Parts: sequence; C-alpha cells; structure tokens
Amino acid sequence: MKAPDFWRTGGAMAAALSPLGALYGWGARVRALLARPYEAPVPVICVGNLTLGGTGKTPVVIDLLQKLAARGVVVHAVTRGYGGTERGPHRINLKEDRAKRVGDEPLLLAAHAPAWVARDRAAGIRAAVAAGAGAVVTDDGFQNPGFAKSLSLVVVDGEAGFGNGRVFPAGPLREPVARGLARADAVVVMGPGDAPAFDGPLLRAGLEPRASGMSLEGARVFAFAGIGRPEKFFDTVRALGAEVVDCEGFPDHHRYTGSMVNRLIARADEQGLQVVTTEKDMVKMPPSVRGIIWPVPVGVAWEDEGAVEALLDGVTGQG
Repeated sequence: MKAPDFWRTGGAMAAALSPLGALYGWGARVRALLARPYEAPVPVICVGNLTLGGTGKTPVVIDLLQKLAARGVVVHAVTRGYGGTERGPHRINLKEDRAKRVGDEPLLLAAHAPAWVARDRAAGIRAAVAAGAGAVVTDDGFQNPGFAKSLSLVVVDGEAGFGNGRVFPAGPLREPVARGLARADAVVVMGPGDAPAFDGPLLRAGLEPRASGMSLEGARVFAFAGIGRPEKFFDTVRALGAEVVDCEGFPDHHRYTGSMVNRLIARADEQGLQVVTTEKDMVKMPPSVRGIIWPVPVGVAWEDEGAVEALLDGVTGQG
C-alpha cells in the first residue's frame, strides 16, 4: 500500500477519517484487555514500531541477532511473514522457501539465524523454544498482545516521525503515540530528525552500507526499491558514490512479476545503467537476474553501541 499524502500533511481527509481511527484504536485496546499473553521461558525481544510502513525494523532485528549470537546465545527470529501465504509456525529453509510463500523479510532473517514464520506469533515463539532457542527476537509484533515481551524496542524513522499524528486510517499510526511509548522499554531513532519525548533509553542509529565486494563509486545506476520509504535507499546508493540517474519506488513488500523485472532491466539497459536494489527486494528476484541486478547490503550503525549492549545485558543476565 502506498501511503496517502494526508498521512503526512493532515487536512480535511485526515479529519474526516479520525472517527474511524478512534474505532481502530479502541478495537486494539479491547484485544489487549482480553488477551492472555504467552510467557516464554526464554527472553523475548520485540522490535516494533508505531506506524504502518517501514522504519528500519528488520536491520535492527538482524543486528540484535548478530549481537546475541556473539554472546553465545542460541537465538531464533520470529516474524509474521507479510506478503507470503504460509501461516506457520514454519521454520525457514533457505534452499526451498521462496518469498511468495514466506515473505521477503523472513528470508533475510534466516541468513543470520534460525527464523520462523508464524501468523500466530505466540505459536511461533513456542516452536522456536521447542527447537532449542535460548532467546527469541520478533520482527514486529509490538501491538500483538498474544505474547509477553522481555524487552520492547520501538523504531522510529527520524525523518518521517509519526506523520500527521493520527491513527489509521486517518494517519499512519497503529496506536496513539503516548500509549505506545508508555509500553516501550527503549526507542530507536533511525536517521536524522527529532526524537520523540520519551523517559527511557533513547538510541540513535542509521543505516550504513556493508562490505559486499562490489563498488558503486562513480557508477551510473538505476535504483529501485519496494520498502517503506524508497528514497532512503536511493540516498544510501548516492552515499556510496553512485549517480542515481533513474529510480523507481514501489510500496513496501511489493510483489514483482517476471515481466516487471524484465521491464526494469530493459529500462536500465536503454540508458546504459547498472541496476541496483535492496537485499529485501533481491530475495524476490528470479535466479536468472543475479549478477544483472546488484543488491546493496546495509547494516545498523549505532551512535552508542554500549547502550544497546546494556539493554541486552538486562535480558540475558550477561555483562
């Protein structure tokens, strides 16, 4: 889904839809009151956000998976598998699973740790624990009352913030900001921008390119991305020294057809450009285009690594 402009600017349409936003928020509160959350016997770290659309959650999840594994923790990831047909709980098999079945983000997560797709996240956490997980990191699920969280991180896009500040469908929020931040243990602000008022740990981070053996310095490229804010990816490509001659953004979790991929490649060929995209988009590309389309891997760069490690100390009992 492409976010409408009034989610950012407000106006008459946002005001007209506000009663539906109040109803949406009320429904979420009722679900939370009626829920009996599953208490896992291992630490469960939830990385979520307050808005619809991408804020940089998945790179944060991957970074936490790597940090926990470096501590010797057997950590698994659990995610809903948005865009896929699999309901789960299903453990990702990178040799067999495709994005059409399990979604794009689970394939990325599974490259770093055992990963599970589960529409019922509590069931996914149970499955991970039964398979030997000593800790679980969930990609999203902050608004899900079905499981207890040992540590909840809310990721905020520093530039986009909370949009017009209204709850869906009047705005991009999944719930009112104050209510959501009251349940958060820490807030992660991704990229430049104002931080929300928050009494707990406030972490700042950004995305930086990871070493991949390729260089985009001086390259003329056609960049495309199906993420929450494609412009962030285009800026990353420019930061690598490439000239983004042409680009195209798609909605988050966009499903590409073979003909669409061929069209994108042909568009680049006509201009003599190298095609680049995100890792998240690349897992949805057919094997035949590997080497033609270059993925640009990114990782999280924290302003204060020690603060992140301190949060993990608190839930793992290490440190």
